[in-house]
Amino acid sequence: MAAFDWGALWPPIRLSLQVSLLASVLVLLIGAAVARWMSRRKFRGKSLVDTVLMLPLVLPPTVVGFLLLVVFGRRSGVGWLIERLFAAPLVFSWWAAVVAAVVVAFPLVYQTMKTAFASVEPDLENAARSMGATELQVFRHITLPLTARSLLSAYMLGFARGLGEFGATLMIAGNIPGKTQTIPTAIYVAVDAGHTAMAWAWTGAIIVISFAMMLLVNRRWHE
Repeated sequence: MAAFDWGALWPPIRLSLQVSLLASVLVLLIGAAVARWMSRRKFRGKSLVDTVLMLPLVLPPTVVGFLLLVVFGRRSGVGWLIERLFAAPLVFSWWAAVVAAVVVAFPLVYQTMKTAFASVEPDLENAARSMGATELQVFRHITLPLTARSLLSAYMLGFARGLGEFGATLMIAGNIPGKTQTIPTAIYVAVDAGHTAMAWAWTGAIIVISFAMMLLVNRRWHE
């Protein structure tokens, strides 16, 4: 059995937390905005758009990763533009892991928030508007308080999905130790190499992080 490497233990944990925290905030903002718009609009082809938005939920993560690689790769127009703007390619960077986490978590956040917004009675919002409230005031004082618990649930789902993401991350960000290696990819490599102690350590870390997140959310939920 290989010796336990304390130096190699922490980078995947730090990177996973960094990616998950940033991705969960981004996907919550994007998912909530799209869900709000979709819940209040009726147009031809709405079911088609809704299906497209939910596709990452049912597609294999490797397929999602391949599509992201095509869209953001160095040979694509988007990838070329990103490289010109930031002087570095997106693929095989930790930002690529963030993009992968956002995309795979989006359907969970979107569906949660769409259901929450749909449950808010339009009459309540219209009453506030009739009294002179702006759209921002309506959202802040009417919609947001009524959907706060769903917002918390959506954030938790986004964080958890991002934390556990493996396939899409491996495709677009790779598995570069100290740069793009997250806990799930580190566990995979450790098991493949026979480093059982390291695999157990990373497994324990992700269990502790997930447990702490669930405990925090449950406490907030019951307040």
